[in-house]
Amino acid sequence: MTPAGRAWIIGLACQKPTAFGYAQELWTQRLLAAPIRQTAEAEGHPVAAHWGPGTVAKLLKAHAPHPHRVQSYLERRDPDFDAKLVRVLHVIQPVEFAFDGERPTFRLSYDEKPGIQAIGTTAPDRPPQPEGPAGTWQRDHAYQRFGTGCLLAGIDWATGEVIGRSHEFVEFLQALDAKYDPAAKIQIVLDNHSTHTSRETQAHLATRPNRFEFVFTPKHSSWLNLIEVFFAKLSKVFLRHLWVQSQAELVTRLEQYLAEINEHPVPFRWRYKLDELDLLERSVI
Repeated sequence: MTPAGRAWIIGLACQKPTAFGYAQELWTQRLLAAPIRQTAEAEGHPVAAHWGPGTVAKLLKAHAPHPHRVQSYLERRDPDFDAKLVRVLHVIQPVEFAFDGERPTFRLSYDEKPGIQAIGTTAPDRPPQPEGPAGTWQRDHAYQRFGTGCLLAGIDWATGEVIGRSHEFVEFLQALDAKYDPAAKIQIVLDNHSTHTSRETQAHLATRPNRFEFVFTPKHSSWLNLIEVFFAKLSKVFLRHLWVQSQAELVTRLEQYLAEINEHPVPFRWRYKLDELDLLERSVI
């Protein structure tokens, strides 16, 4: 195979199968071998007209493309990313709640976790046995669905306490309003979801002027929001093997889990780019 022929095959592999009329999103070695054989003569590389999947695999291995794999990356979609990052870091920077003049300010991170499935067993779980191969919980593969739930949650930066609700965003704001000092300002770091700027939300905010301040994360940058760390732990530790017998039980168990977490809350101390905050501010200005 000539260098030009190898370059042609690698170029073909770096396109999606859909560009050649196939239904698959990514190549397999067998699928990639088909268009190589079909077009090799016309492209001036007749030696590849009889190539099979094994030969294709050797060529790709030698030149490093992996068209059957997907690796995540983060596209910078927000043109105001730096300005919004500085704003979020300013909220995060104080360790304890701050004062604006004589007025205290409480700071929280907020997000929603929708579509939590209420799934239940159709047969009882079997406990681990001290002897024999069954050293783990055993669960029948069959299950039944009881619907889904939604968790609206905020985490207090200073105390680590998690405040959760299961209904509407305005209800969550009302819970914060009742919880904190009526004279305080409440800053909330949150994403750009339409619910946070809806007419209903704006109407509620108008009834409580200067009570809430929303600080929006840059678009496509949920990693800046501390509550995502809590949601990751929630999924891994609590929801992963949770089976219930009703949607109501799901809500009850979620509320119990939050109560248990809040018995020993852990304040979070953000470190990302705080040392570079002055430099970031100057670059934005």
